[in-house]
Amino acid sequence: MSEDRVREALRAVPRVQFLPRAQRAHADEDRALPLWHGSTGSQPSTVEAMLRLLDVPPGASVLDVGAGSGWTTALLAWLVGPDGDVLGLELDPELAVWGAANVAEYLGTPAGAGRATPRARLEIAPPGTVGRSRPGGWDRILVSAAARTLPDELVGMLADPGRLVLPIRSTMHLLVVADGQVSDTTHGSYAFVPLR
Repeated sequence: MSEDRVREALRAVPRVQFLPRAQRAHADEDRALPLWHGSTGSQPSTVEAMLRLLDVPPGASVLDVGAGSGWTTALLAWLVGPDGDVLGLELDPELAVWGAANVAEYLGTPAGAGRATPRARLEIAPPGTVGRSRPGGWDRILVSAAARTLPDELVGMLADPGRLVLPIRSTMHLLVVADGQVSDTTHGSYAFVPLR
């Protein structure tokens, strides 16, 4: 994916719309910002790096694990366009309801309505589960929380070909599934809240 396309998405989906009022003055700062219950809104440069690794094509199906405020879900909706499908999952019920409202509001704006579909949504993740299966698998999976080890169940949810971007402990990993083979490369160190 071209750097320009990711940057265009970041311009089209302003972070400020996905922050609590108390944090909106800091929206342009390149740092994680607190949401609530220990959750944070990811640092913009980190989100940009993850989206580049994910390499989301138009029309893709994307699972967004740890969707929080809904910002990454909305960014992914912009990237997949009108023929894509994005499901954001968030474990914290209060945060999930707020994030879902943020995504719905974004989809109702001229910037969102022309690029995304109602198939972009954010839902509450059932406790004790990681991700959600989809017939045929997901083309892309983005995880915005740090796993202790590679969650094999997420790898099993990928389509072939498919890409999974997630932090494991403090290291960003890109897993690529192609022709039944899985490759794993690392791409720098980052700080994330733990995947629960």
